[in-house]
This record gives sequence, C-alpha cells and structure tokens, in this order.
Amino acid sequence: MINKGQKRFLECERLIIFIGLMGVGGFLGAYTYSIRGGVFCNAQTANFVLLAMAIGKWDLSGAAYLLIPISAYFLGAVLSEALPIHVKKFGLVRWDTLLVGIEVLVTFMLGLLPETAPYQITQVAVNFICSMQYNTFRQAEGTPMSTTFCTNHLRQVGINFVKWLRKGKSDSLGRSVKHLCMLGTFVLFGIISTVLCRLFLGKAIWGATIILLIVFLDLLHADLTCERDLLSEKPLGH
Repeated sequence: MINKGQKRFLECERLIIFIGLMGVGGFLGAYTYSIRGGVFCNAQTANFVLLAMAIGKWDLSGAAYLLIPISAYFLGAVLSEALPIHVKKFGLVRWDTLLVGIEVLVTFMLGLLPETAPYQITQVAVNFICSMQYNTFRQAEGTPMSTTFCTNHLRQVGINFVKWLRKGKSDSLGRSVKHLCMLGTFVLFGIISTVLCRLFLGKAIWGATIILLIVFLDLLHADLTCERDLLSEKPLGH
C-alpha cells in the first residue's frame, strides 16, 4: 500500500508493477512475432482486420482459423471478469496476484514445448493470458493504463503534453512521462526478447517468466503482510 497525497493505492496499482507487466507485453509481442508464427498476440485488432480480409476473399477456412485466437482472447476477458469474486471468497490472495502466478506457470510451460510444436499452442496461450492481464490491470496510481499494447499510451503522451503546454500543469506533464516510460519499457523488452529468441529459440520466453515471477513475489508479499486486511478492496478502474 502506498500513499500519494490523499490517495491510497494498492501494491497491484503501483507504477513499477505496471512497468514490469508492460515489459512482459513487449517481450511476448516480439517473441510470438519472431519465432511463433509472425503474429502479435497481445491484442486483437490485427486479427479482426485479417478476419475481414479472409471473408472478403471468401477464404472461409482462414476466417474460421482466426476465430481461434479471437475466442481465446474473449474467454480470457470473461474469466478475468468472473473469477475475482470467487477468489476473494477464499481470502488468501488477491485475484491480481493469482493471475500473475498463472502467467508464470503458462510462460514456463510454453518454454518447455519442443520447437516442432504447433505455433498455435503458444499463440492461443499468449492471447489468453494477455487478455486476462489487460482486463485486470487497469490503472497505475490513478492513471488509466494498459500493459499489453501501446496505442493508448502514445495517445495519452500527446494529449497530456498539449495540456501541459496550454495550462502548465505539472500533473499533465507527469502523466506524459508515465506513459513514455511504459512505451520505452515495451520497446526495450521487445529488443531483449528478439535477441534472446535468436540465442535460445523457444526457451527465450523464460525471460518473461523471470519478470513475472518477480512481480508475483512482490504482490504475494503484499497480500500476506501489509495488505492482508485489504484483500477485498478493488483496485481503481474496476
């Protein structure tokens, strides 16, 4: 739990947690594109474009294939919306913590797959966990953010920069800097992922596992100690 002025934020809302998860987003995006089929699995805009193109070409088998990652993303959103209330009843850890733990296991298991395994296994799994992460982690210290793609971060940099120029508000400049940090982190870990993929192929995904494990241990420590009595409190944005 941290306090900024009169506002109180949970550990799962800390900017450093979002930066770590944004790094994972950049890592996984580069990973799936580099060595798992040349696709980006963090978001679904490209898949919907490809779906429209496939239908336009009357490529029904191609259109049906694209429904697989889209459905996985949909299922991830549904489960991440439905499960927290049930996790809360146990009073052991927060859903946010459990989700990152699931991501640790999924990415570790994906690293164990042989290089001959169908790319679709990795694609669907990454679609699924990215969807859940996107729907779960929504605001960093009161600032709406995503941890799996960059479009809104770039938009927010521009919006808040103009607000700062017009009104000179330091909080607008601060928000621009936060979003720039997220963009920079995404790119940095995309670079790291690309290099590791060349060296270690499929096992490179364990780089994401390490980041997720660090985030998981931090969240778990908060759940079991300083935020033990706050497990039922919802993060902002939910």
